Amino acid sequence: MKLVNAIKSVAAVAVLSVSSLTWAADIDVNVNANDLAIQGYDAVAYFTQGKPVQGSAEYTASYQDAIYHFSSADNRDRFRAYPEKYAPQYGGFCAMGVALEKKLDADPTAWRIVDQKLYLNLNHAVQKKWLSDVPGNIDTAEETWPEIRHKTVAELNAE
Repeated sequence: MKLVNAIKSVAAVAVLSVSSLTWAADIDVNVNANDLAIQGYDAVAYFTQGKPVQGSAEYTASYQDAIYHFSSADNRDRFRAYPEKYAPQYGGFCAMGVALEKKLDADPTAWRIVDQKLYLNLNHAVQKKWLSDVPGNIDTAEETWPEIRHKTVAELNAE
């Protein structure tokens, strides 16, 4: 009986460990059901091509438990070398939403690079509001992000 209980305890710990890894990815980084970040857009292309470019499953890299797609092997390799340079701020959640203490999805076509950092917004209407005071909104989001980054969307909505 002790052996059975020991096996159950180990199994429970394993399940909790695996589920907490999934939980962390879903909380810190805005991903879809397949752990895909930025809806499959190439994070490097924003910097190198100055526009959103759809990535390909042929060129992938992972960062912070999320999968990123790229339009070329060169972009994938650049990302792998410096993921913190290319990954969107606030885990790819809407920058305006973070300033408002929310985790909102982001439209990869509503983007802006500010001080060599990629920011995404929920949509173009929200981006227009965010652009009305970029420095102030970034300052507010920078203060807010450490407080909300480890909370789920449901937790934030309940507050």
